[in-house]
Amino acid sequence: MSIADLIVLGGSAAVEQAAKEGGIDIKVPFSPGRGDATPEMTDIESFEPLEPVHDGFRNWLKKDYDVAPEELLLDRAQLMGLTAPEMTVLIGGMRVLNTNHGEIKHGVFTENIGVLSNDFFVNLTDMNYSWRPHGDNLYYLIDRKTGDKKWSATRVDLVFGSNSILRSYAEVYAQDDNKEKFVKDFISAWVKVMNADRFDIK
Repeated sequence: MSIADLIVLGGSAAVEQAAKEGGIDIKVPFSPGRGDATPEMTDIESFEPLEPVHDGFRNWLKKDYDVAPEELLLDRAQLMGLTAPEMTVLIGGMRVLNTNHGEIKHGVFTENIGVLSNDFFVNLTDMNYSWRPHGDNLYYLIDRKTGDKKWSATRVDLVFGSNSILRSYAEVYAQDDNKEKFVKDFISAWVKVMNADRFDIK
């Protein structure tokens, strides 16, 4: 087995376990056949201009840009061939799985970190909380009754509550009876990304 296959298989197994801890027993499809590239096969210098400057899926921004973080997320999602619902469900799942760059907690709206659940959407759309700015690209979710800070978030996180179209997807996934739909849709989007460069499979 190639290292590339092993990385994808390990990620898929982790997603299965996270779903099981949330009470949903489901298998993540896996297609082997990826190849590895050695350093000798790679022109490292030519890849330097391709170094990423942002990754909304992992809540990371290299520095402040004229373009808003949520717009950079949309650009990346479009380049990855993701639809708006696929982008939405991936963000929600990756936040509760705590995949943020540097393990920052922005957008991790859950008490059960590591469990594949719809908690991100449940808490994002909960009217018991208000959003308050706290610096550039940083917001606090505040309990309306106590005034206490509950979570922190970035513009990327909160766009799923403020944009009318994205909020409609978020509200679907926030429903109590859509927990299984959320997991299935997340896995579908996950597999799509994992197989994005596989021209040998359909």
